[in-house]
Amino acid sequence: MNKTLDDRGFMRYLKQGVFTLGLDVGLEIGPTRSNEDVVFKGAFHRRQYITAPAALIRLGLPTEKPGPFTLIDPHFFPNVARSWRNTETCCEILGPGMILLKNYITPQGQADIVDKCQKLGVDIGGFYEPRNPSGDKLRLHMTCFGRNWDPVTKYENPYRSDGSDPPKVPREFIHFAKTVIKDAQAHLDDVPLMVPDVCVVNHYSSHGRLGLHQDRDESSDSLRKGLPVISISIGDTAEFCYGHTRDENKLESVFLRSGDVLIFGGKSRLIFHGVKKIYIMSVPEQINYATKLIPGRLNLTLRQF
Repeated sequence: MNKTLDDRGFMRYLKQGVFTLGLDVGLEIGPTRSNEDVVFKGAFHRRQYITAPAALIRLGLPTEKPGPFTLIDPHFFPNVARSWRNTETCCEILGPGMILLKNYITPQGQADIVDKCQKLGVDIGGFYEPRNPSGDKLRLHMTCFGRNWDPVTKYENPYRSDGSDPPKVPREFIHFAKTVIKDAQAHLDDVPLMVPDVCVVNHYSSHGRLGLHQDRDESSDSLRKGLPVISISIGDTAEFCYGHTRDENKLESVFLRSGDVLIFGGKSRLIFHGVKKIYIMSVPEQINYATKLIPGRLNLTLRQF
């Protein structure tokens, strides 16, 4: 049913509601109920929409309860990088495209990361003990965000061990990764930009190990560009070995301590690497108190598929 109002009728409704200019010719009240349209003629030549709830109620039109109003963009996390990034940090260049940012993450940042992994991983039941292709269990517990990855199925199985879809990579992690790469680029020219859509989370017990391997299951485009892997260490210290060969006699090693961030990309993107040893009770008491992490080492690797 169409209802035509004169100019006076239009002005009466104008006083009862707030109108927002559109771009179409004609005047309508919206949203409308069923197929009924209320069309104003002669007042303006652009479409107008009543948005005030009181006016919609008087017209018998449906109203929707608005969501909470906020001036802060929920997708913007400028304070995350600032609060997680330690001002007392130094770096060690380990090779082309490979750099270690020491003591990079603040105690509060480490606590936030552990808390996020707890909520997205442990509470949902996503952590499990993966097996290698030979069927032997690895000496760690693992879960994934963004895309599911497994040592046997790689990225082929989209579901985690409990049958659930992996949660998205937290936006805080994505923003933090961008800050890490910018800081790395200040020391190295061959660290490409990367926006992580995969996060593999490993927890090593005091007896945890990880054999020599390459991270080469991402897309051919990602590998060709040398998009870096960002490795975050929290908890007990790990002895990390790496090199461009499987020959253990030719490998280098470095200690990764709580709050350290390791980046390897560019020409070092496909290095062989592994975890030789976890040093028991080596985490500083301040970090242990802040994170409440169980004994062992928590490691997150961020990468772009």
